[in-house]
Parts: sequence; structure tokens; C-alpha cells
Amino acid sequence: MTLITTPAGVLWIDECGVGEPLLLLHANPGSPADFEAVVPVLAQHYRVIQVSWPGYGHGPAPTPPQSASAMQFAELLVHLVVSMDLRNVSIVGNSVGGYAAAWLALCHPERVKAMVLVSPGGFATSTRWINAFFRFMSREWVARFMVRWLTYVYLRVSSPVVKAMRQRAATVYRDPVCVAVNAAVWRSFMDPAYDLREPARRMQVPTLVVSGRRDPLVPVDDGVVAASCIPGAHHIVLPCGHASFAELPDLFLQVVLPFLSHPPAVPVLPES
Repeated sequence: MTLITTPAGVLWIDECGVGEPLLLLHANPGSPADFEAVVPVLAQHYRVIQVSWPGYGHGPAPTPPQSASAMQFAELLVHLVVSMDLRNVSIVGNSVGGYAAAWLALCHPERVKAMVLVSPGGFATSTRWINAFFRFMSREWVARFMVRWLTYVYLRVSSPVVKAMRQRAATVYRDPVCVAVNAAVWRSFMDPAYDLREPARRMQVPTLVVSGRRDPLVPVDDGVVAASCIPGAHHIVLPCGHASFAELPDLFLQVVLPFLSHPPAVPVLPES
């Protein structure tokens, strides 16, 4: 892996393949290894760049780790893309990685060719129940207990990669820094800046939203909201949970590769 220093901090990345850049952005908690079932095929077509968020086992965690947030990750991504001068970028972002992808598309649409948002964060309708759940998960003692158990709730189709994801989650709760980062990111989901529903209406990037029919964390309704907010976005529902690329990699590639290779035109927004 390579350490990239940006004005906003440092990120570890791993690269393979040749072609236009394709960023892979994992969830909370997570790892670039979550994408290992699809990387070999993607690398036949793209320069695949897997990003590891700070505090997930690669590179230094934010200081203090309790300062980690979805917004911080999104800003790091923006600085990474600018620092590496990446252009014609395609993105696959899962959960908080989907939030970061959407933020990049808002900040630098001229650099983004297309994006696939897999169960993306930032599009939930704020309710008392959702905020209560975020508040519950933001407690470190809860995160320490729940991070492992939750993988059995939101990863609904077993596969070798899913089994590895569960094993990695089992190690997270033993590391107090990882637990603190995990809880802090959950806490940031209550920040109004995490709500992309209104900003997304300004997006001018071809977008595919992929939902899992059995995903309890980012349900299909949230995917419908995301696709309705992003101009010209397409929405597809797969029979799985929160991480379709790990649970149903072959089906995921059947859906995603044609979209990335021939992204549809985006409606031109009227000038305000």
C-alpha cells in the first residue's frame, strides 16, 4: 500500500490495473479487502485505487480518534483526488464511502466520470428512531459490542469475502482506537452536514444507486430517495444486504460494468 499525504491528512491506497482511475471506497467499519471479489475483474478495465479510511488498520487514525467523521473522510477524498490530479474518475462507494463519493461529485464534478453508490449514506429521512439508533451506536461500549454482531444483520448472503469481513469485524472490537473511530463516525451521521438530499439535486454526474433488498441499515427506500434526488440517477435493487459487491459479486459486476463503461447522459440543470 502507498501512503498519500494531502493538505487534509494522510490516506493509504492500494493500486492495481491500468486504465482510467476507479476509486473503491469502503464502509464503517470496513477495509479495501471488502472489494476483493470484484477487484480482479475491475482491474482488467481500470486503474483500481482502493482507499483505506484513517483508523481502520492502515495508517494513523485521526487525532483524537473521537474526531473521525463522515465529513472528514469526504474532505480527505477530495484532497486525495486533487493531490493525485485524478481525472475521468469512476467511483464505487459503499455506505459512508457512498457519502464521500457523492461529496466529491458535488465538489469536483469535472473530475468524476461516473459513480456507483452502494447502499449510500446521507439520504435517510431523519426520524426520531434513526437518530436514536445513531446516538446508540456512537457510544464506544456499544460499538465494541455491536460492530461484530451487526455484520450478521447487514451482510445477508454468505460468501468467502463476507466470511472474511466478519472475521475482520471481530478484530475491530479488540482495538480501542478502531472502536473509537467507528463510534465517532456513527455520531457524525447525526450532523446536518451528513444530509445530502438537498445538495444532491445539484449533481451533474452519471449515477447508479445499488440497494440491497435485505439491507436493514440503508433500506431500499433510502435508495429510492437517493435516486430521486440525484438528476438522472438510475436505481437497481439486488437480492442481498448492505454490500452487494461482496455478497453477490458476479451479479454486481453484471450490473456495474456496463454502467461504468457507458455512463448515461445527465439532464442539464437550468441556470439559477
